[in-house]
Amino acid sequence: MVGSTLPRGRQLRIVSVAATGLLLASVAVASPGNAQTVSSAATEPAAAVEAPLAVDEIASSPNLKLIANLPKQAPFNTTAALGTDIAFQGRYAFVGNYDGFVIYDVAKPSKPTIVSQVLCPGAQNDVSVYGDLLFLSTDASRNDDSCGSTSQSATIKESWEGIKIFDISHKASPRYIKAVETACGSHTHTLVPAKDKKSVYLYVSSYSPNAAFPDCQPPHDSISIVKVPLKKPTDAAVVATPNLFPDGGYGGRTGGSATSGCHDITAYPSKDLAAGACMGDGVLLDISKREAPRVLHTVRDTTNFAFWHSATFNNRGTKVVFTDELGGGGGATCNEAVGPERGANAIYDITGRGDARELEFRSYYKIPRTNADTENCVAHNGSLIPVLGKDIMVQAWYQGGVSVWDFTNSRKPKEIGYWERGPLSEDQLIIGGSWSAYYYNGHIYSSDIQKGLDVLELNDWRTWTAKLAYFRELNVQTQPSYLSW
Repeated sequence: MVGSTLPRGRQLRIVSVAATGLLLASVAVASPGNAQTVSSAATEPAAAVEAPLAVDEIASSPNLKLIANLPKQAPFNTTAALGTDIAFQGRYAFVGNYDGFVIYDVAKPSKPTIVSQVLCPGAQNDVSVYGDLLFLSTDASRNDDSCGSTSQSATIKESWEGIKIFDISHKASPRYIKAVETACGSHTHTLVPAKDKKSVYLYVSSYSPNAAFPDCQPPHDSISIVKVPLKKPTDAAVVATPNLFPDGGYGGRTGGSATSGCHDITAYPSKDLAAGACMGDGVLLDISKREAPRVLHTVRDTTNFAFWHSATFNNRGTKVVFTDELGGGGGATCNEAVGPERGANAIYDITGRGDARELEFRSYYKIPRTNADTENCVAHNGSLIPVLGKDIMVQAWYQGGVSVWDFTNSRKPKEIGYWERGPLSEDQLIIGGSWSAYYYNGHIYSSDIQKGLDVLELNDWRTWTAKLAYFRELNVQTQPSYLSW
């Protein structure tokens, strides 16, 4: 456990970028570079693109268009510096990167600018924000908890993985203030405000224990809960490690992951619910007692799901969309060989009441386009679009692009819009594409692994009421509610 004072070796490198100068040449209000644009005249985009796209070629439905792309800037402009998750606050978007994180000013969505970049390597740097605090997940064994750390084997007891906390009261100069070590590191984390509003909790998801790892011993059927006092965040510490699978999780199969922890959890604090995507299991949780989440129901899909990756509630809290990250995000699974039911979403209705609530499967949804074998493509991070009376979400599919789809009818989901780039290469698979695609205050923001920040505009009669919703802060895995009927 790291103490409340910063270790002598802790380093923080900040690259501040003015809103003028450097970025004027890099903001593209239309398609970037020499990309070509292909439009579809179809009302529904299912048959939009027949032939594979050329490298960097753009294709979209008529209702979704790119209005800005801001490429990755040094020192995050290498192939290994993967862009990851996004959080929002006011006029700012915070984007994780395997090498740290970037703060963007998106007050004018068509012309985003970089406010600052923090170099702090440690995969995968999942990010969330709350007030003046930013939380960063490190799921890579490092020689210490500083931003100047280097890779070190998890077999060494002194190696570190876990949560890093930054003070972001000054967006141009974030300050690293605290580190909390967690078992097996922190692949992702979910921010859950305490009911007394004096603290926030971080539900830390991690997995892949190994008997040779002193800080990640099997069985690892738990999550770590970090409590962060808001008045004194340097007192942040692990306060609980609840075991979600006391009888052992799914044992796995060929092509399907065994449960050894969770990959991601989405909380719906106002409804005291959470949904855990836990490798081999999908879990519905009661989080009315923040430090003691209870499992209400567990489901498995031993036919089509390989890796339960993430979850999204509908606004009423009566459905959960789980994603299957078949191939771990590095495979080409949006093709005819894999088919429409693997590497897809699964829609579950929540039935029953109280402790008798259960998840009941209804259908699968996968993008209806075939991608090239040089494109990593699978269901990934998305968010609800706050449409009144309907269940519509936007979702990233790596190099499969961005999909907008309607699951109001749980049994008959349908796509209503899409946007995508062609592959990064015609002859080799290079990891890229949209890691996260989220709707925030009128626009869709996509963190492209290699291309940087994309801003998309959705114009569709079915989603116009979303423009009535405004969020001061948005961490998608801390799901907010919005006005509905």
